[in-house]
Amino acid sequence: MKKMDSIYLAKYGEIWVKGRNKYIFENKLIDNLRENIKGLGEFKIRKNLGQIIIEPLSLDENYEKILIERVKNTFGIIGVAKVYRTKDKNIENIKNIALMHTKEKTKDKKLSFKVEAKRADKSYSLTSPEIAREVGGYIYDNMDNLSVDVHSPEFVLRIEVRDEVYIYSNLVAGVGGMPVGTNGRALAMLSGGIDSPVAAWMIAKRGVEVDAIYFHSSPYTSERAKQKVIDLSKRISKYIGNMKLYVVPFTDLQLHMREKCKQEALTIIMRRIMFKISEAVAKREGAYAIITGESVGQVASQTMKSIYATDAALDMPVFRPLIGFDKDEIVRLAKKIDTYDTSILPYEDCCTIFVAKHPYTKPRLDRIIIEEVKMDKLEEMIQEAVEMIEVIEIKRSELQ
Repeated sequence: MKKMDSIYLAKYGEIWVKGRNKYIFENKLIDNLRENIKGLGEFKIRKNLGQIIIEPLSLDENYEKILIERVKNTFGIIGVAKVYRTKDKNIENIKNIALMHTKEKTKDKKLSFKVEAKRADKSYSLTSPEIAREVGGYIYDNMDNLSVDVHSPEFVLRIEVRDEVYIYSNLVAGVGGMPVGTNGRALAMLSGGIDSPVAAWMIAKRGVEVDAIYFHSSPYTSERAKQKVIDLSKRISKYIGNMKLYVVPFTDLQLHMREKCKQEALTIIMRRIMFKISEAVAKREGAYAIITGESVGQVASQTMKSIYATDAALDMPVFRPLIGFDKDEIVRLAKKIDTYDTSILPYEDCCTIFVAKHPYTKPRLDRIIIEEVKMDKLEEMIQEAVEMIEVIEIKRSELQ
């Protein structure tokens, strides 16, 4: 058998349909991959006809699963596999490596199988179906535990003939999307609940760099509530990458609001003030949108009229990736991205204190503004809150 080695093959999806600027997305994806696997070893990373080759120059075996996990969690990647690579394209060499790999993976289990072949090198003498037939027949003749099933096999062996030959079976699904950093920056409002981390994750999936803002009402909300949001930021950072968390001191504004405004209007006015502060921070930091986890009709502040009244407080666009989701759908996604267990920890946030027993669900904007202008120190207090923001640097999470 000719010399072979093991590498990692990362496949990307939507980038492939980009036009002349495709290389920008590819290069950013490689940069993100390089950052995400930093610390696991030394790697050579390169493009190869619609996919990315990650070649370990040094890699501790204990880090192999972590490597695959980090690659699959990189936005833009639709699949990753550890593959055998050989430069010898002789069909006999390919058959021998394929047989060895199949024996390693199936371990004498009774399984159905098929071979999928792709000939990207059109100068190669055999076609894709011929490669599959040659290799599949050789494996079948040499392994008694396998039966052929081309429609719904339990084991699929994949062969790609390019400038080199890649042989693999287990393609681990990636998160897909676009590389973070290819579509601007946004600021996500994190409350500590289930919805907002999912919304941040979803907008980052479209290539947007995401920072977060959290409104802290000490001593009415505890340090544990703040730590919960820090922990959520760390969990989503394993997908998003390094990010900043802006912690806004919000107590004085809430006390002033409670003193001056009708109780029924407090929820909407509070949201409007949070949006104004978020917009000020976003503009200062070069972000172009605010992200929230709102879903129509979920709570009083998320009715159509309530959303209209809050959006009127700012000029910047507000993106709501979860706007049409049911709660069950949001919970499933939160569990998938590993934020759910942290989100349900029972620590109150600023939105759960000083709340009205019967908040407006169909607020009139003119009446909300009448109440809001009663806060005679509002602009001064907003400016003060922005100046007193604590900035926490969230490094890409080591949680796996």
